Amino acid sequence: MDLTWSAEERAFREEVRTFVQGNLPADMRAKSFAHNRVKREDYIRWHRILADHGWGAPSWPKEFGGTGWNPLQRLIFEIESFKAGAPRLLPFGLSMIGPVLMKFGNQKQKDYYLPRIINMDDWWCQGYSEPGSGSDLASLKTRAERVGDKYIINGQKTWTTLAHYADWMFCLVRTDPAAKAQRGISMVLIDMKQPGVTVRPIKTLDGGAEVNEVWLENVEAPVENLVGEENNGWTYAKYLLGHERSGIAGIGHCHRELAILKSLAERTTASGESLSLDTRVRDSINRIEAQVMALEMMVLRVAADSSDPGPKASILKIRGSELQMELARLQLQVTGADSWPYDPDWMHAEADFHGPGADYSPAAGAAYFDMRKTAIYGGTNEVQKGIIAKQIIGV
Repeated sequence: MDLTWSAEERAFREEVRTFVQGNLPADMRAKSFAHNRVKREDYIRWHRILADHGWGAPSWPKEFGGTGWNPLQRLIFEIESFKAGAPRLLPFGLSMIGPVLMKFGNQKQKDYYLPRIINMDDWWCQGYSEPGSGSDLASLKTRAERVGDKYIINGQKTWTTLAHYADWMFCLVRTDPAAKAQRGISMVLIDMKQPGVTVRPIKTLDGGAEVNEVWLENVEAPVENLVGEENNGWTYAKYLLGHERSGIAGIGHCHRELAILKSLAERTTASGESLSLDTRVRDSINRIEAQVMALEMMVLRVAADSSDPGPKASILKIRGSELQMELARLQLQVTGADSWPYDPDWMHAEADFHGPGADYSPAAGAAYFDMRKTAIYGGTNEVQKGIIAKQIIGV
């Protein structure tokens, strides 16, 4: 595989860089580099800026309204967007339920939901984990009983990211309680704005509440909201998780956090010297920069190999989450007493920092706590190691 950049790829990178730098609102850029909270309207605004330019679905084929970009172009777009300070594109619609509907949904579902995902007319959340059914997802207990032309759904979901913003949930439910483990599970699309849906925030280590528990009490979903076939939801769930885990590698995020780390290390300390002159600090930065470069090559290899990453996504998930946590740890170490270890008010503040090189103190402490979750969501790293052992190594 040729890992050098062609003239066409360099030109595309410059096109992306120019567009993002020229169209990304300054307040969003400031929030990203200062680790402030990105608000609901910020996400929607950036999604719609991209959609108006025809870039609303970078990973989708043109037949569904996407860009039709190849894996390398998508990688370039991700890296350049994050480097510029753009908020992440929400994965729940674009990288999760969107690809599932393309492959398994009926034509009516594709025609209705896919355009709305691109334009952020609908905000989606993921109804997978439950109390006692996280890593062992096949043991889920949320029940959907068919009554006439609709399902009546009862149960509880937890760790539901940004559910308090969501319009819709793609939800795993048990439609055949007599079946064992993975059998008897279906995927149903649920309107989050109807009676019977209760969203309660879960306070996390960084002082935020982006994850939630969701209670479903006699919630209704018409039969046409069933994705694919009844009792075959486990197949769709595995397909979705493959796409999610590839995204958790977060190569663009790693590049941005690396740039922030370098900027922090170059600041002058009270002694009048830059921390970047310290051998230990410099070695740590050089080491993790090489690891980020290696992850980038790994992401590219997996993406170019197949549209369905399969168990290889588990490798990306593990390595990407480890690097994101290590970058957060190094930022915390470099900022020291300036790390704002626990200050929710700061996290919600309107930042005035506009990129690496400025004199600022980001919420490195809170960001460090927040990044610990990457080893858990999308399937814990321990579970991913089991997948690799069974499906790749063959143990």
